[in-house]
Amino acid sequence: MVKKSTLQSILQNEMSDFWALLNSEEKRVISDNFKIQNFKKNEVIYNEGDTPSQLMYLIKGKVKVYKKGNGNRNQIIRLMRPGQYFGYRAYFANENYVTTGAAIENTQIGFLPMTLVEEHIRCNNDLAFFFIRTLANNLGQSDTRTVNLTQKHIRGRLAESLMVLHDNYGYEPNSTTLNIYLSREDLASLSNMTTSNAIRTLTSFASEQLITVDGRKIKILKEDKLRRISKYG
Repeated sequence: MVKKSTLQSILQNEMSDFWALLNSEEKRVISDNFKIQNFKKNEVIYNEGDTPSQLMYLIKGKVKVYKKGNGNRNQIIRLMRPGQYFGYRAYFANENYVTTGAAIENTQIGFLPMTLVEEHIRCNNDLAFFFIRTLANNLGQSDTRTVNLTQKHIRGRLAESLMVLHDNYGYEPNSTTLNIYLSREDLASLSNMTTSNAIRTLTSFASEQLITVDGRKIKILKEDKLRRISKYG
């Protein structure tokens, strides 16, 4: 059971962009209905085909959103970081989930019933525009990723994925090691390539002294050059 003080801190501080748009009565209702749940590493949060019912807010940890393709091959669509909202697009589209969400590491998520969110959106124009802007930003990022993953060569795609990991999660404290440990399969899924190609390209980057690899830990040695490869890939 989450302490009420902890719950209020999350709503008022971590979710301040959302919280600031609510009046006092809306804040009371949201606070009464906000639930927090913990997920273990690799645990599924929602499945493709499920009926959407909750707005999700990532409090701690990391989440991958992916879709099954041909031959049951997964494609990672988006990586979520703390402070981001997800899981609501399908509700607004009046359809079941077309993706699956899973925890990359031990993760904590806040949930709000979408029926309640919809009620507030219908009465609160500022809250409506908040979700419109969020959806529009996500769509723009998805459009860019789609073009990059279909037009770039393998080196460019993998370099872009490494930069996506950096831009989402940064480095470990006092280090140039990416602050996320993806399996080779997940890195390949993020880069739209086979696992064997991802491994070969990582090995190539390492031989060029752009990175070093220690298991799932990847240290970036030449970020500027990787960004150039990503851009012109």
